[in-house]
Amino acid sequence: MSLLEVGRIDKAQGLRGEVVVTLTTTETSRIDPGSELLADDRLLVVAESRRHQHRWVVRFEGVTSREGAQALARAVLRAEAPVDTEPDDLWVHELIGSIVVEPDGTERGVVEAVQDNPASDLLVLDSGALVPLRFLVGRDDTGRLVVDVPTGLFDLLDDA
Repeated sequence: MSLLEVGRIDKAQGLRGEVVVTLTTTETSRIDPGSELLADDRLLVVAESRRHQHRWVVRFEGVTSREGAQALARAVLRAEAPVDTEPDDLWVHELIGSIVVEPDGTERGVVEAVQDNPASDLLVLDSGALVPLRFLVGRDDTGRLVVDVPTGLFDLLDDA
C-alpha cells in the first residue's frame, strides 16, 4: 500500500477531542466524515470536520477528550494514494531524489524536499537552489525533472 502525506495535526482544540489540522493536499475530501487516515501506526476515522481560517478542526472517532487530542498533536497524517490518477500527475514522494535539469540538459541538483509556499511550492535542491514548482515542465526520457526557469535563477549559486 502506497501512503501519501496529506496533512498534520497541529494541536488540540477545545475540550471534546477536536484537533486543528493543516492539510498538505488540495483534496479536502481527505477529511470528509468516514475518511481513514494513518497517524504513525494509529488508524484514525474522521467523525466530522469544519474549516477554521486556513486550517481545519477535525474530530476523530474514539477521541473524546482534550487529553486524547493532545496525544495526537504534531502527528503526520497519511492516506492511501488515489488509484484514478492521470499518467502525467506528479506526486511529492516521486519528486524526492529526482535529478533536476534545464531544457538544454544542464544538471542543477537533486530534489531533497518540496517546501510549501503560498505562491508556488518549491523544489529544494541539494545545491541550495529553490525552484518554484510552476517552472517544472515535465520529465525527460530518462526520468529527470525538466525545469524552464527565468534567466538568472541559478546565477547566484553559480557565483558562490
